[in-house]
Amino acid sequence: MATTVDQAGANTERAKPTIKDLKGRADPDWCPGCGDFGVLAALKQAIVELGLQPYEVMTISGIGCSSNLPGYINTYGMHTLHGRALAVATGAQLANHRLKIVVTGGDGDGYGIGGNHFVHSMRRNVDLTYIVMNNQVYGLTTGQLSPTSIKGMNTKSTPFGSVENPINPIPLAIAAGATYVARGFTGQQKHLVELIKGGLSHKGFALIDTFSPCVTYNHDNSHEFFKQRTRKLEELGHDPTDFHAAMAQGSAWGEVIPIGLFWRRQDLPALDQLEPVLNGGPLAHRPLGVAPDVAQALINELM
Repeated sequence: MATTVDQAGANTERAKPTIKDLKGRADPDWCPGCGDFGVLAALKQAIVELGLQPYEVMTISGIGCSSNLPGYINTYGMHTLHGRALAVATGAQLANHRLKIVVTGGDGDGYGIGGNHFVHSMRRNVDLTYIVMNNQVYGLTTGQLSPTSIKGMNTKSTPFGSVENPINPIPLAIAAGATYVARGFTGQQKHLVELIKGGLSHKGFALIDTFSPCVTYNHDNSHEFFKQRTRKLEELGHDPTDFHAAMAQGSAWGEVIPIGLFWRRQDLPALDQLEPVLNGGPLAHRPLGVAPDVAQALINELM
């Protein structure tokens, strides 16, 4: 048994959650071998190991193959608009800052369409965990160039090879103000679980960029490609409190591609800690402040 805080803020005795408790109503429809299966499994395992109840977690996504994840896990969830998951997640976090907010999506959704929200959510240090399933391609729309596609890559939209330089989310996140910046690989499952646990436990914006190979449309950056090149930062002696070392390791890409925790700072307050109105507890647990008929009319309009 474990003591948890229920939706009303009271301490209650509840059995520890299990992987079975987190099974969503729908089964994943990803391609066999897709790395996203590994992210889903790692997220469930992290939630279980931290002893979080399903009602203590909210999973929010945008649009894309990976963004279907909230339907595959039994937590509060929202499947929102393309590139707008972080904006919705910011509102949800400020409405109920007792929830663990998890945002899931892909590199196109997060770094391309949602690039503006990505930067400003980190600048504000919103208390959430952002897991990006980075497969270097737009998978749902059948294989176009994405913001993280390597230069020279042949895709449906670049049949003669990409002439663009890719975005590198790790140094971008560090420079923009994220306070927990990590990279995982679905081929290193236990390692990924620990990174997600660290993100969920961290107070502030946590980015976990995750190599999640697309077996259907990206045959360059395959499971084997990353298996041969990824090296854990812990084994390289990296200090995640060293800004310059974090930027240097985050910029590395070649025969050795670092994975692990690049950067963490714990001296910067999260956005909800800076908002005085939240000192009285989550807004979601307070009286609405409008007449019941007005509230119902608003709900009816939005449903």
